[in-house]
This record gives sequence, structure tokens and C-alpha cells, in this order.
Amino acid sequence: MGVVEESRPGGLDLCLWGKFCKRHGVVYPLLFHMLDVAALAGELWDRMLVPAQRAQIASGLGLSEREARGVLMFIAGLHDLGKASRFQACEPLPWARVGDALRADTCGWRLVRHERASLHALVGVLAEMGYPLEGDASPAVRMAQVAGGHHGRFLQVDVHGAASAARVRVELGGSLWQQLRFRYAAQVRHLTGAQAVPARVSVAAAVLMTGVVMVADRLASQQRVWRHKADMLAYGAAEHFAWARWMARQTVEQSQLPRVRLPPRPFSAVHRLPGPNALQYSVLNQLPTAAGARGAGIMLVTDGTGAGKTVTALEAARILNQAAGTEGICWLLPTTATADAAYDSLYAYVAAHRPLPAALTLVHNHSNLNAAYTDQMLAPGEAPTCTGDDPHTDPDDEDDWPAPDEADTSGGRRWVPDGWLRGWDRALLAQFTVATVDQALMGALPVRHNALRMLAFSGRCVIVDEAHALTSFSRRILARLLHWLGVLRTPVVILSATLPGQVARELVYAYLTGAGHARRQLLAHAGDFTVPYPGWLFADAATAHTTVIDAPACTSHAAAQQRTLTVHLRPVRYRPLEQPARRIKAGERLARITAALQPVARLGGCAVIACATVADAQDTYRHLKQALNWPGAPDALVLLHARLPAHRRERTLTRIRSQLGPTGPRPDRLVLVTTSLLELSLNIDADLLVSDLTSLARLIQRAGRLWRFEHAWQQKRPPGVPQRPAWITARGPRLTVLHPAGPDHHTLLPDAWAATEAPYLQHATAHLLAMPGHHRLTLPEQTQQLVELIHQSGEPATWSPRLATLHDEHLAQERAEQHTSSVHLIPPHDRVASLSDLHRQPLTAAQAATRPHDRPARVLAVYQHPDRPPTLDHAGHLPLPQGPHLSAADVRTVLEHTLPVPSAWVAAATRHHQGSDAWQQHPLLADLVLLPHDPARPRPVQLGRHQLYLDNELGLVHHEVPLHSP
Repeated sequence: MGVVEESRPGGLDLCLWGKFCKRHGVVYPLLFHMLDVAALAGELWDRMLVPAQRAQIASGLGLSEREARGVLMFIAGLHDLGKASRFQACEPLPWARVGDALRADTCGWRLVRHERASLHALVGVLAEMGYPLEGDASPAVRMAQVAGGHHGRFLQVDVHGAASAARVRVELGGSLWQQLRFRYAAQVRHLTGAQAVPARVSVAAAVLMTGVVMVADRLASQQRVWRHKADMLAYGAAEHFAWARWMARQTVEQSQLPRVRLPPRPFSAVHRLPGPNALQYSVLNQLPTAAGARGAGIMLVTDGTGAGKTVTALEAARILNQAAGTEGICWLLPTTATADAAYDSLYAYVAAHRPLPAALTLVHNHSNLNAAYTDQMLAPGEAPTCTGDDPHTDPDDEDDWPAPDEADTSGGRRWVPDGWLRGWDRALLAQFTVATVDQALMGALPVRHNALRMLAFSGRCVIVDEAHALTSFSRRILARLLHWLGVLRTPVVILSATLPGQVARELVYAYLTGAGHARRQLLAHAGDFTVPYPGWLFADAATAHTTVIDAPACTSHAAAQQRTLTVHLRPVRYRPLEQPARRIKAGERLARITAALQPVARLGGCAVIACATVADAQDTYRHLKQALNWPGAPDALVLLHARLPAHRRERTLTRIRSQLGPTGPRPDRLVLVTTSLLELSLNIDADLLVSDLTSLARLIQRAGRLWRFEHAWQQKRPPGVPQRPAWITARGPRLTVLHPAGPDHHTLLPDAWAATEAPYLQHATAHLLAMPGHHRLTLPEQTQQLVELIHQSGEPATWSPRLATLHDEHLAQERAEQHTSSVHLIPPHDRVASLSDLHRQPLTAAQAATRPHDRPARVLAVYQHPDRPPTLDHAGHLPLPQGPHLSAADVRTVLEHTLPVPSAWVAAATRHHQGSDAWQQHPLLADLVLLPHDPARPRPVQLGRHQLYLDNELGLVHHEVPLHSP
């Protein structure tokens, strides 16, 4: 029979199973599952892929878009062809349905993972169908790797070894199995109409196609998609495929994957602003011409904190999407707290357009605490009842859990994606996504499903916010990601307030080399890639031509945002508090802080103390609570840091953002003691700022919180927002920097600060601020100049030998970080021969590092009572959920009481510090470390040399004690 006859009822043997439900004994034919995936791939092409992605695939195959669509459906349908092998014998019930002839023609076959079996079988099948088979980059090999990569990794193929016809016939079954596999493939090709043969398969096209195959397979493998079809098998292949195509539209719709176009809306209606500022106006005026003529590209925006970079990025993304043929936004932030804040901004932006329903997802390591993700997401789920995968397990075959993020949590949100898109890596596929940058960096590492991440990023504008917050380690991975986004012609916007010029240029070079431009040619025109400050630069992917902000607009914007602040560099002796009653001597760090806050205590105002470490913040809070008199303001002193339980931290963040935000109402008196959360998580306005010594870039970020909303208030003060106290208004914005110094008045950094930042940056900042002319800073005019002085060693004649040595050590450390992060990067696109090169050093998501430090552990304080079960609170009102069945509300409650710590602190944890058996079965609770507390006898938990205790007021208190030898 030919393919037409075999497509009719009774034509092809449907005895082979593709899906099987053990609970109900339901078997679903392999051919039908293959056709389901093919139909879904076609629907995803039509409704999820954007014009730029479709053009990329068609161009990479050397076919028209119509032909490329058919080929994609065909290859997607072949993804499980390898299940026509010994895989069938792994389940006794469906194996009993297989005919006697096939059961007898096994030829000593062996069990091979079905994705690898698909790869090996397809090389010969595709070659027989006319696909060129000449080497690793030939269409037959690459298409086989695309189909075989549907479980997340590209596999190496040996066309003369395991993939040879002789080996396939021995290992995957005899001639009858070989013939049936070919007939199945021919049937899929016939029904999808994929008669065209690609002349080539580019790496970019292969990666995007693999991502589509993964999505289609995941959608088709849902039991709700195939279970009801399994009861109606009277159809032939043709009728089933017609039904599958009809059902595919409904399935894709329910998954919230279809793209929508935001209707045009006025600037003021979208952003709730009277109009664009000078920099935003220049983007609206210049970028459409630059991008419209040349398409996708990379844009860098440099501007001061609080000057409107978010609005600039959203408008730039809209323009670039129109020019590049993309739809949507992926907004990447350095921490979970900034991601939560950006989620609100993106929600408001999308909602202001009143579009058709569009999914908006929040993706980071603790997004499960966000109310936008319903309680159903936290439920551990039913035990798996159906299988389409091999019964034997692969130790690396695990869900792609989120990458490590900075520790923080989220608060009340909206717009939860339903059903399928709530999955971890699947959430990145939504048209609008806010995520930590770690989630994107995983795409440049050889982890499972990195092709899925590339597919997710390529179809919309990617915004990398707060780029200056990334270390050299993370920037190296970002550069490789940008290279691949250049390959995929994805528009990119990078935002920064304090990014050194050379670092900014390297990011642009990475993108443009991916777009096909030689690095040496880009370096020859390095001056063209210098971004004005404040301002922006756009370099298109097609020609690498640059467009920059008009000089008058740059000057006008700088003048409108100008602020002059006074910087006081105060030498201090650093000494921990140790005991709250200890007498603080003049000149100590705590004495300086107390003196700076005396006017606030007496006359009012809102001040922020930014501490170098959590321990310093706790000491400062304890001392100020006793040293300052707060008349009529018992809640005027607030402590905020990362080692507060999640629910307390979020509640405090919400309070501070509300009170010191742009609309208030501002309290008459408030002192916030915090850490680096200030510059990373808080969009607030402070009257007075005191900061421990840190890098100049961070000081400028923190200074951006001084009188942050003054310009807006001068135009129109919101109702209920009081004037600043007269004593502060008369002096102007002031930043006091606490400079730890030794007896010789030279910088003497505490040992505890070693892990916070490179010593050179802090020494150089102190040296620079001590020089004449730097006690008053004009921002943003001096911002870039000061950053360059620090990062390029400035004026060598003024650098002491000690500082020059520290600078050399800093550069060496940065090079070492870059080298370390380069070890596991996927190669550039032009160095990929076989697609398996993208997984040459396979990593699991747990092994992949996107930051130089270890992934933090999470701890949970548990209070043990003599007369009742353990609780989550000191008072004993909140029982500890232990199972055996954990509700979603139980899981959320537990997670809201956790907090992050360095993994070394809990390395000595034992079975005594683990949760119940039910917790060990839950992916969000299994790794928690319990800290047993006795409410009647407060004392720290000893874990090796680390002592941990959760104080009701201070948060987690940590002490490190020496271990005594026996």
C-alpha cells in the first residue's frame, strides 16, 4: 500500500504505543501521538512564532516559509520514532498488543533511550527520503538531532557507527521494525505535506526548531490532550490528523502561547505621565528611523537613577519590536526584589493597552511566593499516572528548575498565567515575562532545555536592566547570551546608571559578532560605540551602524535631571557592637551614625543608613534603638535586610516603598537601616543618607535615593506629601560616607567586608573622595567621568603604590572570574559543527553557576514546644505543616517563613535538620534546613562552627566560632 492507502482506517498498524496510563490501562498509539505533535508544531508556527522567528527558520533551511512550516511539522512528528524499538517491551500491558510478527523480529535488540533511538533511526530514514547526508552539518544529521533533542539535549551522532543502517537494524529491531519506522515517517511526511528538502540547516534554525518541538511535545503529552482520544481509535491516520489539527488550536489557545499585538495608545495614557522627558523624546523621534530602516539591533541606555529609564526601555522595546518583527517583552533584573517591582510596572504597561488576553509571567527562584501564581502552582501534584518516557532514569534528566537568584521574595501581584504556562522553564515562553537575569543566562550554558530558553527569548525584545549590578563572572555569560541573541536577530535594550564605557562596548561587540560582524572591524571603530551620558546608543544587527542621542537632547536632559549633593567622607574606627550596653567611643562608626541622625531625632526627616553587611545593619539598629530618643514615634526606626523571614521582609518592603515612594504619605520622622537592598530594591526618596564605604558606582546608586523625587515634586507635589524639614532644605542633599581607617588614617577594611566587594573599588573610592574637588558632586554630569576614573585607574600619578597593586589584583581577579565562567559556556554559533557541541559539557540546572558565589541555602526556624506540635512562630499560634498531604496554603505558609543563608553555614546540617517525609517529596521543601528553636530557652543552633538564631526583631543572627580540636 502507498501512503494514501495507509492513511485510511486499517492502513497502518497502530499496535505500537506512544502514551500509556497505568492507572486506567489506557494505551495511545505511537503514530497518533506523533501526528498530534506535528499538528501542534504547525499551530505553534502560526500563533506563537513571530515573523522574525519564522523568517529565521525559513532562511536557515533555504526554503520558503510555507515549505519551512511543513518541514518543521514533519520533524516534530518524528521526535518519538525511536519508540518503535525495544522501548515497546518496557510495559507488559501495551507490549501484549504488539503483533506476533513484530515480537518475533527483535534480532537481539537492546534498550536505548527513545530520544537517542529516534536520532539513530532518523539519520537513515531521512537520507532515504532525499535529505543530504554528508557530515555533522548535513540536513539529515541536523534534522535527526533536532528530533532527538526534544528532551532537552542535543546528542552526538556517529553516522558510521551507532547510526549506521546495520547497527540500527541490530539494536532497534529487525527489518519489520525498520520498515514500520519508515512507513510511520512517510505517513507523517505525507500528511504534513513536507515534500521540500532543505538545502541546509543553520545552527540558529535548528535551535529554534528544537525549541518548537519541545513545546509541541510537552503540550501533546498532557493527559488531558490525549486521554479522551485514546478511547476513539477507529480513525485512520488521515482522519486523526485532521482532528489533531482542529484540537491543536484549542490546546495552544489554552496554553496562553498565542501572541497578541498591543494596540497603539498615547504616551500619556500608557505611562500616566504628562509627556516624555528629553531623553525619551529623542528615542521616540530618532529610533523609529534608525531601527525601521535596518531592523533588529542592540540599544544601550545610560541615565541616572530615578530619571525614567523604565519608560525609556518600554518605548524602545515597542519601536524595536515593530522594526524587527517581534512581539512582547522579556525584562531581566539582577535580583528577585527588583523583578517583583518590575512585574508591577510591566503589568501596568500591558494593561494600559487593553489588549486581548496576554500572559504575563514572573520567573525567579521565589516567584512561587507571589500571589500572582495561584496556590495550585504550589501543590505537589498527583503522582504521575502516564508515561511516554523510558522506564529507566537518567540522573541528569530533571526538570529545569530556576537558576539561583539573589534571595528575596515577592508580594501581592496579579495576572496569573493559567495551567500549562505555570511550569518553571515554560513560564519563559509567555509573551510578557519578568525574570531574574539568571534565568536568561542559563540559555548560554549547556543545561537541558537551553534551546527552549533561546526560543523563548528570540521572539521579543529583551531588556537587561541594572546591568551594572552584574559581576565580571555574570557579564561573561551575558556576553555569550547576547552573541546568540545577535545570531537570532533579537532586539535588545540594556539599561545602566553606572556601567564603565569599556564594559558597555564589550556587550555591544558580543551582540554584533553574533550578528555576523568581525570583532576586529568593530574594534577599529571603537569610538562609534561610546554611549553618551546620559543618553543612548543603537547599533543595528544588519550593518553595525550606530545612532546616538542628539547632543541638544542629551544636554537638555542632563540639565533637567541635575542635582548637586554634598559628600562628607568621615573617617571612623570600625568595631562591632558586641553588647548593646557597650559604651561607644568618639570616632567609632556607630558614634558617627548617631551624630549624623541627631537632627532627624530632634527636628524630623527621613534618613537611610546603608550598611555593608547584615551584621552591621543589626548592630546599627540595636545601637540606635537605645541611643536615639524618638518622641512620639515608636515605629520610626526600621530594619530591613535579606535575612528576615520572607513574610516580614516583604511587609517591610511594602511599607517603606509606600511611605517613601513618590506619592507618600511620608512620615514626619523615619530612619531606615538597611543593606545593599537600598540600591537594588527600593525606589524611594530619602532626605538624608549615611552609607558605609563602598564602590563609587554603588555610592552613586545610593545617592540616587537622595531627594529622588524632588524634581517631580517641584512641578506638582502630590497631595499629602509634606515639605522636607526646614533644616534639611537649607543644607541640600547630603551623603555621609563612613570611611573605616586605621591609626595612620589609611583605609582599613574590616575582614567581614571582604565578601561584599573588591577591596580595590572601596580603596579607590575613598582615595578619590578624599581628593580636592570631590566633596560636592553634580549628577548626572559627573557620573560617567567618576566611574571611568575608578575602573580605568584614572590618573596614575595620583594612585599610591598600594592602590596600584590593589588595582592589578582586581584586574587579575576579574580575569579569573571571566575565565571560570567561560569554562562551561556554549560555543559561539560559528564554532558549532555538530549540534551536540551545544551540550559538550552537559550540566544540570543544579550544577550550572550564573554567579561566582555558591547557590544560597534556605533555612526555616521551627519552634519546639513541650506540650504541642512544633510551630512556625515563637508564640506557638502557627502549627508547622507536616503532611502526609500538604495543601498549597501549607506550602506557601512554610515558604513565607524561610530565609536565605550562604550554603557553607548549613553544610554541617544532619537528618535532624530535615523536614518530614512529605516535605522530602515536595520540590520546594525538600532542601530546606530546619533550625530547631526552644521558645523557653533562646539559644543559637550550632551547625559546625556556625551559630544561627532567628531573633524576632533582628532577623537571623549569625556568629562564627572556632572549632576546638579534641
